Amino acid sequence: MKLFFPFLAALLLLMTGCSVTPETGPNYLHVAGAHILDAEGDTFFIRGTNLGNWLNPEGYMFRFRRCNAAAQIDQVFCQLIGPDETARFWQRWKEEYITEDDICFIAATGANTIRLPFHYKLFTTDYYLGNNNPEEGFIRMDSTIAWCRRHHLRLILDMHDAPGGQTGDNIDDSYGYPWLMVSETSRQLFVDIWTRIAERYHDEPVILGYELINEPIAHYFQQDLAQLNAQLEPLYKRTVAAIRKVDQHHIILLGGAQWNGTFRGVFTDWHFDDNIMWTCHRYGQPSTLEGIQDFIDWRDSTQLCMYMGETGHNTLTWVAEMCSIMSEHNIGYTFWPYKKMAHSEQMGQDGRAESWLGFDAPDNWQNVMDYAEADHYTYFSIRDLRGREGMDYATIHKAIFDILDNCPRTHCRIDTTYIRNMQLRIDAQSTK
Repeated sequence: MKLFFPFLAALLLLMTGCSVTPETGPNYLHVAGAHILDAEGDTFFIRGTNLGNWLNPEGYMFRFRRCNAAAQIDQVFCQLIGPDETARFWQRWKEEYITEDDICFIAATGANTIRLPFHYKLFTTDYYLGNNNPEEGFIRMDSTIAWCRRHHLRLILDMHDAPGGQTGDNIDDSYGYPWLMVSETSRQLFVDIWTRIAERYHDEPVILGYELINEPIAHYFQQDLAQLNAQLEPLYKRTVAAIRKVDQHHIILLGGAQWNGTFRGVFTDWHFDDNIMWTCHRYGQPSTLEGIQDFIDWRDSTQLCMYMGETGHNTLTWVAEMCSIMSEHNIGYTFWPYKKMAHSEQMGQDGRAESWLGFDAPDNWQNVMDYAEADHYTYFSIRDLRGREGMDYATIHKAIFDILDNCPRTHCRIDTTYIRNMQLRIDAQSTK
């Protein structure tokens, strides 16, 4: 029996083309002022990508516009192919959209970190992505951690969709308002889920840290903004205190208000834990020092590490310039997203960097898009849409399930210039 394991390791090496070696011992990362250090005291500078759309589907990555939150996508699919087939699709989606082959590819670029966005419902009995298993989140995280361990990547766990909704927009898959900030029931569930996660992974060195909330409190709610912002720091403190009862190892990442963009005036105390850091997001700013100067100033004034958890969706030149500026000023980064359904004209032809990998829309996908974008909130409109040419069940069912054939890494187009402009590498071997 002892001979089986070396054979299995060798077989895995041949199948993936990637180096697979065991973890030699605990090597937790920790914050030291404006830097992240490993157990040997060496600096760790974050470079990598986000596994968006896998455990938190977003409409724009399916080329939808109005239908843009996970619950809306699920509703459209249920109307088109029924709840049973929709559940079957999502079960396969979770198994096939991201696999170890994707993690192997990411590692081959020289990236060192993956940010994993997840939905809180994966840890509850609420229906989400095909089932209502409160262990589903752990199933997906356990697999991703194992893949990252084999391919020497760190993992940031990012609660992208929090109970009640933390943002008030489609990205949190909620009800159009940051109810997390005003609902005690939602806040307690939020703390409880993070405590469960920390209990399970308290001794897992692959995990870089826990990012408590993604992009809290959108800027739309001007009349309530001061009251909503005032709830953020107390919620962070409460959650960190609960995590520290079960996990003393891991960094905890704190995002600013208004899309992870506002820190000054929101936070007054950053001395309540000795292993926390800031995470910022920014899209659309100029690729100059001035574009991120406020984050640098906040980092320097608090003497805590700052990391750009999301950025991107800009020109290829912008990506190269922005990465140079962030590297020069010690702000690590994970660009958004790794993979999405591509507009074919945007894959390396118009100078825009949309994602590392892009996959084709299936045949007849335009019919699905038209349905998703139409008014389907009344049963009259649903019946009218079903009468259109190309809206028969078999055609639509095939279009939806064909996504699963198009999205594997080996079927995607790789934006090699984008990856290189992120100060990573790409070569013939890594694109096989």
